[in-house]
Amino acid sequence: MNAVNLPSRRVCIVQMGGIGDAVHGLPIVNALKRDDPDRHITWVTPPEPVPLLQSHTAVDQLVAFDRKRRVRGVAELWRQLRPHRFDLVLNFGRYLKTALPTFFSRAPHKICYARDWSRDLVWLLANHHMPRPQETDHRQDQLLQFIEYIGVSPEPIEWQITLSENERSKRDESLGRFSGRPLVGVVVSSGRTHKDWPTDRFACVASVLEKDFGCQLMLLGGPGSHELKRAREVAEKTGAQVEWALGPDLRQLIYLIDGCDLVIAPDTGPLHIARALDTPVIGIYANTDPTTEGPYRAFEDLWVDRYNYDGPNQPTEEKFIGAQEGRMTLISVSDVLEKVERAMASYARKFSTNKPISTSSAQ
Repeated sequence: MNAVNLPSRRVCIVQMGGIGDAVHGLPIVNALKRDDPDRHITWVTPPEPVPLLQSHTAVDQLVAFDRKRRVRGVAELWRQLRPHRFDLVLNFGRYLKTALPTFFSRAPHKICYARDWSRDLVWLLANHHMPRPQETDHRQDQLLQFIEYIGVSPEPIEWQITLSENERSKRDESLGRFSGRPLVGVVVSSGRTHKDWPTDRFACVASVLEKDFGCQLMLLGGPGSHELKRAREVAEKTGAQVEWALGPDLRQLIYLIDGCDLVIAPDTGPLHIARALDTPVIGIYANTDPTTEGPYRAFEDLWVDRYNYDGPNQPTEEKFIGAQEGRMTLISVSDVLEKVERAMASYARKFSTNKPISTSSAQ
């Protein structure tokens, strides 16, 4: 890609996605600041990722755009963006929800995806366009192309999610009683039901981890009714003693993931937080492709991939399009426990057992 020389001292990032999308945006703002420490960066985001971003050293101003507030939300967005004179807007989205922040920025240079990849006529708001990504491009790589377009090197890839002294103290206090036992964080829900693995299989994995490997299990997640329901089902079905750590505090989720020896999760935001914190993570995939949605450049050997493989050494004959309820049942308990063993051997220092996995449980 040939770089284009554009003014970029005052940059507005528009990213109206979830927590995982915000994690993918962090290497972009870090690279922009590394390239020019005096560059001013404003980030427009939905409310959910705000706790992740608000204390980040590469973000000078955070603008929360709550579309659920409708007219009031739009008015607040306009009030916060109006005083700025941006040079450049990087719109990472494809859909209509990114249109107003891009338009309100009034920047002379706006970059978004080209017409064949954008939706809802969003491409009309930009005067510079990124090409349609390749099918195998990771989400992270898709965003890194935006700064390569303006001649900024993305390397080294850095997330720089840091904990305050108070958060480190809370982490140590919360997890100190598990000292000497491997701590496994389990995220049982994603943002989409078609990406959720059956709760009885999560429960079986939890039982085996406690019984055969002496692990402490911690249920992680947010406060949504769907998440809470599924977590309760896992807690009720498993024979393991599980620590309950679901709730609305995203910063707590971050420092708990940082304290885990291993995380098990479907394709969801906490999985990408784990990657950014370099916490080993087993990603379980059947409805999304780990090649594009998995932990970026790490823990590929811990993928449970039933998107590209219907079973051991059986490539999927045809790529399917869209969500397919039931595909997650292609993933067995044994599939996940195999990756647990690999994680124990390769990544988590506290894991030291040589006990075999219980064949009665791993079905």
